[in-house]
Amino acid sequence: MPARRQTPTADAPAAVRSTTSSVPKVLVVDDQHLFRSGLVKLLENDPRIQIVGDTDDGAEAVKLVATLRPDVVLMDVRMPNMDGLEAAQRITSTNPDVRVLMLSGFGAESQVIHALNAGASGYVVKDSPLEAIVTSILAVVAGGRVLSESIADRVLSMISGGPPTKTMYDGLTQREVEILRLLATGVANKQVAFRLKISDKTVRNHISHIYEKLNIFDRSQAVLYAVRKGLVEV
Repeated sequence: MPARRQTPTADAPAAVRSTTSSVPKVLVVDDQHLFRSGLVKLLENDPRIQIVGDTDDGAEAVKLVATLRPDVVLMDVRMPNMDGLEAAQRITSTNPDVRVLMLSGFGAESQVIHALNAGASGYVVKDSPLEAIVTSILAVVAGGRVLSESIADRVLSMISGGPPTKTMYDGLTQREVEILRLLATGVANKQVAFRLKISDKTVRNHISHIYEKLNIFDRSQAVLYAVRKGLVEV
């Protein structure tokens, strides 16, 4: 039976496992207990990697890296006590041979950039297929940098200063994406019109086109779409 190591929270202990293989060793860090335990079980079935431990907190992850010496830390972004970005920076600054692969439920462009600047070697979203997560782990071990396909184009566009393409947002134009982003952050139609220097009627027409293109019917669905596409942070 594997040994157990307690995390700072009593209800989500960190597991520490023995290391007997030459395959890449992975530490999983996520504060959502059910998601983390499920992911660990799935990853444990893949012979290409070895799970050596898991925890729910960034500060604990920093400590475990020092003792377990994993090759890769698969880490959530938003966690209590110490978030994934700060933990990634601490881990990579003191352990340059350890790769950090961020794992998040969404992929706002600014957050992805922050993660890469913090020393992360990649960023994948939680709804990625298991094979994509394993492949990403192997890629960063080999020295590569990876981004989920769903966010790679948006990040490259942000870095280059280019506008979003219609294929990224299901046919929405750049102006419609801009309006959708504002709507999702709670800006009222009149304020949208004022900020963009267009008429209220033009805003309503754009919103109507957005709903039609996305096959949605109200603002709450628009907000969910914007979050899913990484247009806003939650």
